[in-house]
Order: sequence, then structure tokens, then C-alpha cells
Amino acid sequence: MNGRIIKALSGFYYVRTDTGNVYECRARGSFRNEGEEPLVGDSVTFTVTDAAYKTGVVNKIDTRKNRLIRPTVANVDQVMVVFAVRNPTPNLSVLDKFLALMQKQKIPVIIVFNKKDLQKGEDIKNLKATYKGAGCRVLFTTFGGPNKDGKVKLYRIKSLLKGKVTVLTGPSGTGKSTFINILAGNDDGEEGSVATVGAISSKVGRGKQTTRHNEMYTFGSNGKYKVIDTPGFSSLLVTDKDFTREELQYAFPEFSEYEGQCAFADCSHIKERDCAVRKAVDDGKISLSRYNSYKSIYSDIKTTYK
Repeated sequence: MNGRIIKALSGFYYVRTDTGNVYECRARGSFRNEGEEPLVGDSVTFTVTDAAYKTGVVNKIDTRKNRLIRPTVANVDQVMVVFAVRNPTPNLSVLDKFLALMQKQKIPVIIVFNKKDLQKGEDIKNLKATYKGAGCRVLFTTFGGPNKDGKVKLYRIKSLLKGKVTVLTGPSGTGKSTFINILAGNDDGEEGSVATVGAISSKVGRGKQTTRHNEMYTFGSNGKYKVIDTPGFSSLLVTDKDFTREELQYAFPEFSEYEGQCAFADCSHIKERDCAVRKAVDDGKISLSRYNSYKSIYSDIKTTYK
């Protein structure tokens, strides 16, 4: 039989067929010897071992369109990364590392800054300008908020998800699980309850992780929304395994306008004189926070570079 893996948990792979049946499967032993691992999002061929209990064995993984390493999923069309504008305070350095990884894999990213009602207008304006410059769609909302603006933004977000497989990711406590439940709800705005909503730690100001595995949810008529919920993260490490120092600049789209304008063809945009990128930062044409993230990642890569 054929199906798609919608959840991976403790060595079991839950495969959904086109008819909507879900089978609890193990993977055949040779996958490990071949260095392969079934992932959420994979289209697979499996053998039913017990029709009554709906169990089986995954025999073959179909050719993948793509594979993300962080989070570990396959065959996705886009990523929606959710950060809160406050509570918890957004770590933009972590966001920039994540965007760099997605840029390398050519995965489109939608950034949703949630809890808009907790932040000042000027700060929101600056965030929007910064990340539109990074080549991302940027939206602000308050998931589940009663205000009209929140509902309009939610409608826009849902329109971006229609007909695509979307990875939902971001730090814990930013509203991802709430959004999943809104998608699972009805047209009257009543939330479903498929995902557990966590709280914010009063001691460290970070979200408490509630999602502990990758799982694909299908919502709407004819399954028009396919969203893979993933565990929250608080940090990311980018090393020479992800980029060489020379490759990193191409993970920052706002640098491309100045390609070929530096005094040195191999300019790293760090210390060289007559650097067009650094001049653009000084002139306010490239975000200083984004450039600082570039330098930080460059330093991490330089430290681990062989």
C-alpha cells in the first residue's frame, strides 16, 4: 500500500493512506544499514501486517522533493516560522540563523510575528522592514484575538497555507499550538483541541515546550491545509557543516544587490576596505541587526572551519 508518514514517534511511523486510514508501522531493518530514515512528510510504500489493528512495515521511501535537517521533515513546500513580538522576547539572532538555513535549501519562509497587541507600532514597523528586506513574507497578528485585525491576518495566513505542505516552527510559547487549534476549529472561530498549548516560564521568560515530535495535521475541506507541527527551539548552531565562509553571504538575500561592487572580489564583508555591503549597512540600506547576525554566523563557521 501507499501512504504518507504523518507522525514519527519512538520508532513507530504513522502512515496515512488516501482513504484516511492510519497505520502504525515499523521501518524495515535495512533502512538503518543503508543510512536512511523515514521522515514525517515522506511518501512511502508499506506492507500491512495486521489489517484489524492497522499495523504494518515501511518498505520503501519514495524520491523526496527536499529534506530539511532542522526540523527533520521531508517534501515540504514552505515554512511558517512563528515568533512572538514579546513574551517571550524574540531572539532575532536565532531567527536569522534559521532563515539562512532555509535560504540555502531554497525553502520559502513566511514569518509570523504573533502577540502584536503587546508591542509598540514603531517596533513592529522596524521588524517588518528588516525581514521584508530578507526576502520573506512578514505578517503580524494575535492568534485567537477577538479584534478584527487579528481575524483579517489569520484569514491571510490561511490563504498562504492553502494547497501546500507547510512546516510550522519557531520557539516555544509563541502561539504555534494555538494556531494549530484555530485551524482545527470551525468557521465560527471556535478552536479545536488537537495540540497542547503551553505557558511561558516566569523565571526565564521562555515558552515551555509542549510539542515533542513532528506531526502532520490535515484540515479543511478536501484537506486543503497540511501543516507539520514541530517541537519549539530556543537556539540554533550554524557551523561549517552548513556553510563555508564563502557561501554564507548568499544566505542573506539583501547582500545580492551589492554583489561585485566591493573593492575585492573575494570580500568577506567583515573587515575589508571599500566593502559595498558594509557601506550599505552604514547608510541604513541593510539592517544592522541582520548584518550583526551575519558576522556572528561567520565567526561560528570560522571557528569550526577545517
